[in-house]
Amino acid sequence: MKDQDPNSGRREFLKTSGAMAASVVAGFPAIISAQSVTNAIKVGLVGSGGRGTGAAAQALHADDYAELTAVADIDQSRIDASLETLGKQKIANKVKVDKANQYLGLDAYQKVIDSGVDLVILTTPPGFRPVHLAACIAANKHVFCEKPIATDAPGVRSVLATTEKASAKHLSLVSGFCWRYNDSIVEAYEKMHAGAIGKPIAHYATYYTSPVKPMPPESARPPGMSDTEWQIRNWYNFVWLCGDSIVEQAIHSVDKVAWLMKDEPPVNCVAVGGREIPAEGGNIYDHFSVNYLYPNGFRAFVVNRQDEGCYNENADYIMGSEGNCTLKGSLPPRIDGKTNWTWSGQKYDMYQREHDRLFAAIRKNQPINNGKRMATSTLLGMMGRMAAYTGQQITWEQALNSQEVLVPEHLDWHGSLPVAPRAKPGVTKFL
Repeated sequence: MKDQDPNSGRREFLKTSGAMAASVVAGFPAIISAQSVTNAIKVGLVGSGGRGTGAAAQALHADDYAELTAVADIDQSRIDASLETLGKQKIANKVKVDKANQYLGLDAYQKVIDSGVDLVILTTPPGFRPVHLAACIAANKHVFCEKPIATDAPGVRSVLATTEKASAKHLSLVSGFCWRYNDSIVEAYEKMHAGAIGKPIAHYATYYTSPVKPMPPESARPPGMSDTEWQIRNWYNFVWLCGDSIVEQAIHSVDKVAWLMKDEPPVNCVAVGGREIPAEGGNIYDHFSVNYLYPNGFRAFVVNRQDEGCYNENADYIMGSEGNCTLKGSLPPRIDGKTNWTWSGQKYDMYQREHDRLFAAIRKNQPINNGKRMATSTLLGMMGRMAAYTGQQITWEQALNSQEVLVPEHLDWHGSLPVAPRAKPGVTKFL
């Protein structure tokens, strides 16, 4: 049976107004002339932490008639802080979230979806992403979906199925893999794909940073706080919620490897990893080193570490048969070899561009769907995690078809939730 859309009339109006406005789309960030469209795009925010608040601001900057009308979180104080932050910006007049449209709890995402919004921003911990995304597309909503898109392979398979549904419904789905919207990096990849470094031979990607959201000691847990709430409030330290450091943070480096390979999967990978910083609670690693093998003999090496007092670097060193490309931090991309090139354009904020493109696609009724590539990159990171956790060589087919379920099927906000032991290579089995 075909999904019923209670807002189908509104969507048709958006399409019509978008078609009329297409000829006046002049650039970024103001996509639509104030004299061209009088119909607002109503935005709902699910997850009002720092990234969610930033994404909401970018969405409101992207379109003259975007309005934030609903917010969901597990904590009212975070909703209050988010709305206060947005209320101090130039887009304050577009923040129209009544108290009745501020929703709390594990089911709050559905209440945002049902509130009459046109577009939903998903910025909760990624363990929730597959369910939230499926609900959005089932309700015929456009989506901005932060990276990564799942924490286990069943979640990736769910997102791939949802992606197909979004395409069939002509809905836009833009991912938070922000480097693909960075103008300087986009140009560098276009040149490499056109042969500027010859045949790619190897890609060495580093993601060395300080610790992210360290796990507090058990003594810091407020009396009476359940396991479920404690883990969600410290989500970065639990694999089922974050996917581990290579999937949640270093996934940007993994995504650039996938991009270079035009999102074609590798044959297999081997990896090492572990936990160097002692932690009471939590079950993630703080360092990984993954070696991916591709069908043509190409090798990609992704390394990450989160520690204090160490050398930090976020860089990509891409070696080809006729030259090399270096992408390093805030420095302009550079190609050396047969073709010498250094990017010299004018920077434009990649986080803002994600939303600029999303809202332009909605207005022009020309959907963007990043679903398949965001699923591929997320699984590529998981594949490295699986290899490091088990100590085994893992193939792409094994990773894609893994039956390991990390995310609990039923969560009780007040219930107990045992923490799986941290993986031990050679002992932890691949499932």
